[in-house]
Amino acid sequence: MRRHDILAHLISQEPWDIIIIGGGATGLGCGVDAASRGYRTLLLEQHDFSQGTSSRSTKLIHGGVRYLQQGNVALVMDALHERGVLLRNAPHLVYNQAFVVPDYQWWERPFYGVGLKLYDMLAGKLGFGRSRILSRDKTLNMIPNLEPTDLRGGVIYYDGQFDDSRLAITLARTMADLGGVPINHMAVTGLIKDDTGLINGVKAQDVLNGQTYQLHAKVVINATGIFVDTITELDVPSSPKLIAPSQGIHLVLDKSFSPGDTAIMVPHTDDGRVIFLVPWHERILVGTTDIALDKIFEEPCPMEEEIDFLLEHAARYLTRDPKRSDILSVFAGIRPLIASDGQNKTSSLSRDHYLTIAQSGLVTIAGGKWTTYRKMAEDTITQAARFAGLASRACKTENLPLHGWTNGVDPRDHFSAYGSDLSELQELIRVYPALGQPLHYKLPYLRAEVLWAVRYEWAQTLSDILRHRTRALILDAAVSMDIAADVAQLMAQELGYGNDWITEQVASYRLLAQTYLPH
Repeated sequence: MRRHDILAHLISQEPWDIIIIGGGATGLGCGVDAASRGYRTLLLEQHDFSQGTSSRSTKLIHGGVRYLQQGNVALVMDALHERGVLLRNAPHLVYNQAFVVPDYQWWERPFYGVGLKLYDMLAGKLGFGRSRILSRDKTLNMIPNLEPTDLRGGVIYYDGQFDDSRLAITLARTMADLGGVPINHMAVTGLIKDDTGLINGVKAQDVLNGQTYQLHAKVVINATGIFVDTITELDVPSSPKLIAPSQGIHLVLDKSFSPGDTAIMVPHTDDGRVIFLVPWHERILVGTTDIALDKIFEEPCPMEEEIDFLLEHAARYLTRDPKRSDILSVFAGIRPLIASDGQNKTSSLSRDHYLTIAQSGLVTIAGGKWTTYRKMAEDTITQAARFAGLASRACKTENLPLHGWTNGVDPRDHFSAYGSDLSELQELIRVYPALGQPLHYKLPYLRAEVLWAVRYEWAQTLSDILRHRTRALILDAAVSMDIAADVAQLMAQELGYGNDWITEQVASYRLLAQTYLPH
């Protein structure tokens, strides 16, 4: 269903069972869960699906090796279970990634070897592969550009990797397949209450055309990630803050800095964190940092000290030292960590989720991470349905194949994200061969993918295409600016817009893309 059809649908609808505010990992997970149980479900996202933190991750579906160091075994076990579930339900989107922990001191191999064996044991039958000790020669064979000086060997282990925005779009399509209605660029501006003070709907405004709506539901879920406090304050202006925001950034480098398919896990940085150097879409992602913030920004910007920190640590482990001029893109995200009185170090705050129901009936789900999105959604919908008096129905998502499910593909190929839809995309190219041309020789994307995103994935703006349907912005910010006008022209033809729209979109996008380049 196209967006204009959804808008017409909104006007004529009876009250919904559930309205979900937020179109990131948590909100979309809730949307899939609720729709799969047969509840009439509407999801509203003020920008684009995965616009915030959900598109700015390290692209890992993992148990969290470092959480073992913190003694949070329960969180690791839950995450490892969910990692296995997601691989089963979306093999076209999630794949097995090898990681090596390089060892430069005598105690590191036995220490990390034992820890990673525990990681294997906790994963059980849903494990991705057994960890093992590597010799120095084998370690260098797997990572040729690893710094060899004083290298003793390494430990290899396996975890999951994915494309976060593509999984978000797949969840939106899965929700729609199940009868739910996800809509982007629709901002919630207020909450509607009945005479007793219970919330029974929301006020919303279409960001693209200004149209306003009053939408009613039996229960409203606040799943807005770092913005959950904004929604709770619409309910009770004096609500205590739930979120302690923490910023993390990633650098994107050319694959030549670490050729091959093996990622590097650095187990101890100067500030006690873990960082990764991960191959992804023929690039290397380096991240992440952990900086406490006093306020939340819609478009967070990398700090100079964060960039320097990652460059310095990457240089310690690579034979070729990356410089600022080598950075293709740098992106920042804000973690929705649960606030805890008396703790100032955000790396020690909870990555687990927090679920609460206000006196008004507003259901708020906060915290968590991509790996555990499905379990968060299960808990949230179960509690929301119980509160609203909806028919009790069991969760189905643990064994629910996501849209496009197909097996036997190589998820490292970005076309695999289309899953079973790929044949339709290929047919579009067969009928219109010009659409088979690449958008740019430095990017893997084709012109046909722009039309596909507009027709079937609710892409409405240039940013929707270049940031979330393709990953052009974070793969190479400068190149994404080079193709902006061409992509906007393709979109305008499909959406029925004129030159003024193209000019405005390109100008707006260029301002955004500039913030992804180091200065």
